[in-house]
Order: sequence, then structure tokens, then C-alpha cells
Amino acid sequence: MATHFYTASTLDGFIATPDHSLEWLFAQDFDTEGPMAYPAFVEEIGALVMGASTYEWLLRNDDSWGYTQPTWVLTHRELPVPDGADVRFAQGEVRELHEAIVASAGERDVWVVGGGDLAGQFAEAGLLDEVWVQFAPVTLGEGRPLLPRRLDFELIDTARNRDFVCARYRVRPTFEQPDAG
Repeated sequence: MATHFYTASTLDGFIATPDHSLEWLFAQDFDTEGPMAYPAFVEEIGALVMGASTYEWLLRNDDSWGYTQPTWVLTHRELPVPDGADVRFAQGEVRELHEAIVASAGERDVWVVGGGDLAGQFAEAGLLDEVWVQFAPVTLGEGRPLLPRRLDFELIDTARNRDFVCARYRVRPTFEQPDAG
């Protein structure tokens, strides 16, 4: 079992506009049956975890809740739950929640759905195994960053999917540097 951050990014490193819009993504040419595409990826997913902004965006922009897997939403607010959805609201550090999230996935993987900051929290806690990024041929100039912190990766796979360059990375453990002083 592994924990993945699977997302799309602009060439200048943003996953959404400042107001969380993904319109730039849906205007791009991507083969949903091509290499590193969503349908094959999500078949291996047993549980999802996301922040409140991603969850609210999905509720506003998706006509029907498309997930059968348990979905963990990290939030301090009360939010609605789609009919029939297995949504679990949680608060706290990702390290404290990870064991329950993994257990809810059964024998399958965990997907950190949205929010580069959330994925970064998992990585800093040593709980993120892979990052999958589909780089779109567009720039935004500003927005929500792909990963707003220093992390190190090992490239393990690449593919071209129409206009996208797709990359899959293994997260390298980060080590604190000793003080030079």
C-alpha cells in the first residue's frame, strides 16, 4: 500500500487559480484512457484524503459524487455530505490520522486528492510515497502552488499524454541539516 499525490499542474507550477478554479485544466487536450490517466489510477485507490477547499470545489463543480471510496476531509468546519457518500471529517496532524486513513483503504492505496500544502504535510511527515503530475501546456502566473515547500524526489516514470507531460516521482526522505553555527 502506498500514499500518492496525483494531480495536474501548469508549467509554472500551479494546480489552481488563486480562486481555486480548474478551468485552465479542462481546456487542455488529454486522453483519459492514455498513459498515467485518471481512470487506471483511481482503480487502485481505496481511500481519498483532501482539504476543505478541494472538497467544496468538488461539491460545487461535480454534478454527482463520483467516489465510492471513503473520503477523508481535513477541516474545522461543518460541511454538507452528498447522499450515499462515505465522507469522514477529521482534524489534526496528518501523522495522527494516517493510520485510520490507511485502514479505511483496505488493501488498496491512498490518494491525497487536492492541495499541494496537504500533500506537503504528508511528505514532511514521511507518509507520502509518490507524486504523479500531469504538466499541462499552460501558465497562470499566479495561483495555488503544486507543492509549496522544499521536497526531494526521484523520477520513476514519464509519459506523454497528448499535450501533457506526465511524470511519476518517488518521494525521497528529507533530513534536517545540522546547524552550521
